[in-house]
Amino acid sequence: MSTTTPPSPLLHTTHLLRRTTLNRIFAVLYALAILALIHHHLHNLHHSTTPFFFIADLILAFMWTTTTSFRLYPTDRKVFPENLEQVLEKKDFPAMDIFICTADPYKEPPMNVANTALSLMAYDYPPEKISVYVSDDGGSELTLFAFFEAAKFAKIWLPFCRDNNVVDRCPEAFFRSNDVAFSGSADIKVMYEKMKMKVESVVDRGSIDAEYITTEDERKAFDRWDKEFTRNHHPTVIQVLLESGQEKDMKGHPMPNLIYVSREKNKAYPHNFKAGALNTMLRVSAVMTNAPIVLTQDCDMYSNDPKTPQRMLCFYADQSIRHNLGYIQFPQRFHGINKADIYASEYKRLYVINPGGMDGLKGPCYVGSGCFFVRRSFFGGPSSPELPEARHLWPEYVVKMPIRSHQVLDSAHEVARSNYENNTTWGSKMGFRYGSLSEDFNTGLQQHCSGWKSIFFHPRRPAFLGDLPITLYDALNQNRRWCIGLLEVVFSKHNPLTYGSRFMGPLMGLAYANNAYWPILSIPIFIYSFVPQLALINGVSVFPEVSSCWFILYAFLFLGANVQDCLDYVLARGTFQQWWNDQRIWHIRGLSSFLFGFIEFSMKRLGIASKGFHVTSKVIDNEQSKRYNNGIFEFGVPSPMFVPVATAAIVNLVAFVFGILQILKGGNMNGLFGQMFLSCFGLVNSWPIYEAMLWRTDNGKMPRVISVNSTLVALTLCTVVLLVTSA
Repeated sequence: MSTTTPPSPLLHTTHLLRRTTLNRIFAVLYALAILALIHHHLHNLHHSTTPFFFIADLILAFMWTTTTSFRLYPTDRKVFPENLEQVLEKKDFPAMDIFICTADPYKEPPMNVANTALSLMAYDYPPEKISVYVSDDGGSELTLFAFFEAAKFAKIWLPFCRDNNVVDRCPEAFFRSNDVAFSGSADIKVMYEKMKMKVESVVDRGSIDAEYITTEDERKAFDRWDKEFTRNHHPTVIQVLLESGQEKDMKGHPMPNLIYVSREKNKAYPHNFKAGALNTMLRVSAVMTNAPIVLTQDCDMYSNDPKTPQRMLCFYADQSIRHNLGYIQFPQRFHGINKADIYASEYKRLYVINPGGMDGLKGPCYVGSGCFFVRRSFFGGPSSPELPEARHLWPEYVVKMPIRSHQVLDSAHEVARSNYENNTTWGSKMGFRYGSLSEDFNTGLQQHCSGWKSIFFHPRRPAFLGDLPITLYDALNQNRRWCIGLLEVVFSKHNPLTYGSRFMGPLMGLAYANNAYWPILSIPIFIYSFVPQLALINGVSVFPEVSSCWFILYAFLFLGANVQDCLDYVLARGTFQQWWNDQRIWHIRGLSSFLFGFIEFSMKRLGIASKGFHVTSKVIDNEQSKRYNNGIFEFGVPSPMFVPVATAAIVNLVAFVFGILQILKGGNMNGLFGQMFLSCFGLVNSWPIYEAMLWRTDNGKMPRVISVNSTLVALTLCTVVLLVTSA
């Protein structure tokens, strides 16, 4: 009698998007059009402006090629967590170590960080299998104080969420938006508000009053902040705030582990920014809990779905893909975005569209937050492990002692020393990778090159929601920092086009190159923002006449790229208005953050001192918030990054006026149409800039010094062009 093995329950599915075939056909047609354009440029290189456009179009063609790599195998995934317990009993769920990084209590308010931690501690997951590690790289007693208070509140908050099946498990989000009157919610809100007021008053004063220190553990903890303790030079501080085997919540259930970590800082040793902090967390967690799953989370991104770990397990529990599965990346999503997303802060292509395209290859990039790693992926490739010398740091090591035991705490302090990584391969072959301010991009790249694969899962309800910059300066400054980090990877041995293509294949190499080469877009954007317009002022035609067949080629290339990008955006649950603003900000970034990131990186390579790393502020100003919610651009900071942007806006305006005058005088409209169109396009896109320069009176208007300098530069350029013409 024969028996058949019942089929395994379905945990997840994946399929190519329906538009894949159309994408591939269009890619062939567009590539042929690009080749025709290059031929046209080569035939006309003797014209004075053609070399500029040849360089610009080569770069744009390269970046289009990298973008096309996302469109050849775009995928969508579904999961079936209801089948999970048929494969894996709850008692066998793997333990999770969760890393939350913060660095400055004044730019990253401790209350926000505490909310993030509370939302993750409240996962619908066995609490004894959750360990939350808070890395405070600023070494602030204010942050530790917030977590002492959060640990007390957690004993009330976690059972409340569990008993009422609360979905919004970030306290701030729950009390801000939840209109449902749960049992006891009013009393808990009062407790939360008291905790919040206490923490915020401590941060405002910059010190902790003796009346707030109520236990001996707290007194001993805060005694470590003596006169010699500074953010850049201090000993290791590791404080166990909650221990799962010891503390219980108010209903008698076990609590997750909650551990505060501030690694030793010594000016004699490099600290490698966030990557260094994450590697310290990787080692400290190894000797304390050593969970096989590691979730990295930004301090301003809270859990928006308590069932996210189960969705992650639908992939991790699948034995058919587990042997080389390195990480599962959820997209970064944001709350509080205004309807038009005026700064394109959602980064829909970076966080949603492109990862879905990479998912059909070897998987998405690591984007720094919302990523569940298999701990083993930090230690060499799937078949070529690179293990630390200390056995208690191995990914398979089993911790058998309580986390508060002297032996465990001594080991944790040892691996958090500032000189621990000397003469080791931490940051080069193990852990999070050094050598770039974009440590997430670099780490994901090297893991893929080592043979690991990754998975992108985009659930209907966002798994995580975070804060975003609400001023243009903060948005551009964040982007500038990313650009510097990306160029550091490009000019290293791990260049995605060479090293990446060799180990991952050409399509993955191109996909990684799409992000890595962001800053070079400043070149074509700069050229197309000034050269055609200045030529228009000069009365010189630089594009084919409307009646020419070459004009049809230009129109196809322009419309084809923009229409396809718009379709991608709208099909990814965006709107046309958001896409339009995304294009506007792409142009602004090209003249500001891309350009200045390129300049700052070049200065750094030449050994010229630059500003270095800056944390993006998460503090919300009420007036700025009102302007943002009303869709009004914020220019209130006199940043030099605004000068090229404002200069281009003025040049476009002047060029358009000159073009109209020339046409009225009987000029060649057929020959100047392309430049008139570009100037008009720039004019429409620059409306917020004209508004900020000319008639706004609020504090977000363009600073006078920027307006004056930009006007002088623009008028100088236009005057030089006219003088050259007359000569």
